[in-house]
Amino acid sequence: MVDVLGIGRSLSGRAWRWRGGNGEFGGDAIDGSQSAGGLDDLVTQLLLARGVQRDDLARHKAPTLRAFLPDPSCLRDMDVAAERLARAVTNGETVTIYGDYDVDGATSAALLILVLRELGLEASYYIPDRLLEGYGPSGDALVKLGAEGSTLVVTVDCGAMAHEALAAAHAAGVEVIVVDHHKCSAELPVTIALVNPNQLDEYDEGAAHGHLAAVGVAFLLAIALVRTMRKQNFFADRAEPDLFALLDLVALGTVADVAALHGLNRAMVAQGLKVMARRDNIGMAALIDASRLNRAPTCSDLGFALGPRVNAGGRVGEATLGVRLLTTRDADEAREIAVQLSRLNDERRGIEAAVQEAAEAQLAGQHNRAVVVVAGQGWHPGVIGIVAGRLKEKTGKPTLVIALDEVDGTGKGSGRSIAGVDLGAAIIAAREAGLLEAGGGHAMAAGLSIRGDAVARFADWVDARLAGAVSAARTGESLAVDLSLAPGGLTPDLVNALDAAGPFGMGWPGPRIALGPLRMIKADIVGTNHLRMIVGGIDGGSFKAIAFRAVESEMGQALLHGSKGRRFWLAGRPKLDDWGSRPAAELHVEDAAWAD
Repeated sequence: MVDVLGIGRSLSGRAWRWRGGNGEFGGDAIDGSQSAGGLDDLVTQLLLARGVQRDDLARHKAPTLRAFLPDPSCLRDMDVAAERLARAVTNGETVTIYGDYDVDGATSAALLILVLRELGLEASYYIPDRLLEGYGPSGDALVKLGAEGSTLVVTVDCGAMAHEALAAAHAAGVEVIVVDHHKCSAELPVTIALVNPNQLDEYDEGAAHGHLAAVGVAFLLAIALVRTMRKQNFFADRAEPDLFALLDLVALGTVADVAALHGLNRAMVAQGLKVMARRDNIGMAALIDASRLNRAPTCSDLGFALGPRVNAGGRVGEATLGVRLLTTRDADEAREIAVQLSRLNDERRGIEAAVQEAAEAQLAGQHNRAVVVVAGQGWHPGVIGIVAGRLKEKTGKPTLVIALDEVDGTGKGSGRSIAGVDLGAAIIAAREAGLLEAGGGHAMAAGLSIRGDAVARFADWVDARLAGAVSAARTGESLAVDLSLAPGGLTPDLVNALDAAGPFGMGWPGPRIALGPLRMIKADIVGTNHLRMIVGGIDGGSFKAIAFRAVESEMGQALLHGSKGRRFWLAGRPKLDDWGSRPAAELHVEDAAWAD
């Protein structure tokens, strides 16, 4: 495989390789002055490098719902779930949506509540408290909902592994539909219907949509429900719900849950961003305003501005805030909740920083581990998922962070994985082996409950279980590059042209470019650990660049202290800085290499 620019080992120890394994896309410096046809060809090459077949380019260049939407009936139990919900609407039953406390859970619950509202049924909701109840439905809560009058409970973003809770609900006569996307065990819980593309006996066509977030599965259920009621002539004298208008919720939940943005997910997010720009949902509009966005949100905003605010309610505040915000009819209430979520998000940052510092102090003893497992008493369970993600990025290894209760020593853990290592399957296996009290998830993220005295044994077990997969995933680590540029080629027009191949996210990576040779004009530290630079090239071009959380890394130290008089290359994501009077292109640096 040919190295990009001959770089076989960068300052972070990686080879730079053309994405897709060929040099079709790179090698020639681009000066940013291409014709419209040239920029369009750039998009074509980005799509090809991401695995799109040439005869399917048109569908992916402009991803529409119509082009990617499957028949919802391709999912096992979908028709059963739709018919039971339709009966609940027709009979005016009491329905409760049982959600999870994260963004995917909140958007999934809000979506079904809004659909049922349009059909004339006001569903209630139940969101468990992260600290008091933990993840997933509890038998006590389900039985209580039935005793209070709910004839049907729909769990969203949870339930696939809630065998005991759903058995208790069944014994009490409470009917439950599960709408989920997490990994399932071979034995399924007792339900009326379990709609989940990741159950082991899913139809082939349904399993092809295993990358959906729960909100995506809920959207397919909404389509099936409306179709079922259409067949029953329910809309003979009333308008059908505008399901397209709910795609802003689908986009937010999908991106915030880090679901792979290819195929149907990419189409739903692309269209959902357009819906979000219309600001039809009162709560979503308030959330955008509270995030201080003065433009239509981008895919990045969903993951880094809007999503964290909704998550903050479940992490360190009141778990119901997200659902309340996204379903309210009152603009004043929406503004109040959005402001409250912003305050909680600020509080979450402080808590997260303290837990991360304590967790990083344990990394020294993890060097020989394939999987990082850290645990600490008093760590806030609401931020351990974020910290796990940070440590995973720092170490390049799957990471589990466990918060131990200071009273009884029990632990709640959250994990994040690397590409090619299925953490969710390992957690389910650990639970079946008796090492965990509870656990589940998907390939890239998982959660667990564990006794404090079992943490060391679990750490050894999961390390042995995943060592081979981690080794294979990390062997010959490389940085995928889409194109190389002379410094003057990094222009706003180029950034806009590259963005046309989006939206980008997990599974559909944003373009990465290599620029150089460069010389350092200025370098300084911003915040506590970010390296900010101004660099220039022999073509006379210059641009701003920033390497986030990189000052203490080998790359950061080399650029900060060893770049004087040396030429180097930078690789990273091109971004548009639109804070000034004129937009300018800049680079978010991910790697660097000496040019001489």
